[in-house]
Amino acid sequence: MPGLTIILGGNDIASAAAHRLFTAGYSVLILEAPQPLTVRRGMAYASAMYEGRVTLDGVTAEHAPTRERTLALLQSRSAIPVAANTARTLTELKPQVIVDARLRKKERSTSRVSDAPLVVGLGPGFTAGVEAHVVIETNRGPNLGRIITDGEADPYTGEPVEIAGHSKDRYLYAPRAGIFRTPLDLGARVDAGQVVGNVEGTHLVAKVGGIIRGIVKDGLSVQAGTKLADIDPRGDPTYLSELSQKAWIIADAILSTIQSQLPSA
Repeated sequence: MPGLTIILGGNDIASAAAHRLFTAGYSVLILEAPQPLTVRRGMAYASAMYEGRVTLDGVTAEHAPTRERTLALLQSRSAIPVAANTARTLTELKPQVIVDARLRKKERSTSRVSDAPLVVGLGPGFTAGVEAHVVIETNRGPNLGRIITDGEADPYTGEPVEIAGHSKDRYLYAPRAGIFRTPLDLGARVDAGQVVGNVEGTHLVAKVGGIIRGIVKDGLSVQAGTKLADIDPRGDPTYLSELSQKAWIIADAILSTIQSQLPSA
């Protein structure tokens, strides 16, 4: 489809990119897993796969369960379509741009420069000229948002930003593979030592008190080590749906890349 940009992934950074491109007039489609393991669901268009429609900063995304609904939304521009990610979608729609925003961190991307006239990869796992034409730096610091046309992004550091004196201890991970069960949802307040949920009977216990800023949907199958919850010690519900400055910086770099590489897109 001429002028179409497909964004792989519907996490918070992918959502900021979709928002920025859509408001700039681009035709945008988000492809996600049928049951996304998104943690920060309040700031992610991936949640449309569960909720039907999600609005972030004035721009709405809608789950498009059929090809016909996807095409209708692309034509009407009433919302950004969010559809299940299949190889057939890429083959049929022939996008002009693919933004691989799946943020696999330590894994090599499965994308290739042959997938579209312009492939943009976010963060580690991409080499410019191999998995993507252009790579965008995603690590925090002075190089955040750097546009890379030769080489790779910096390796994943694994160090989250510190909030109110807490960093890695804010997160809870699956202790084993199985079904994640939790009675809690976004915005719930928890105390240090409180049980947040369990995987096959093994409890996940909060290390810090605060508000649940992110949590995987109850009832989903997870692998050992999957991030399941993010507790914000500030306890401010404002941050539940507010896209971060980091996400907007990366989104601006993507927009700049497309404008410079494909000025007629």
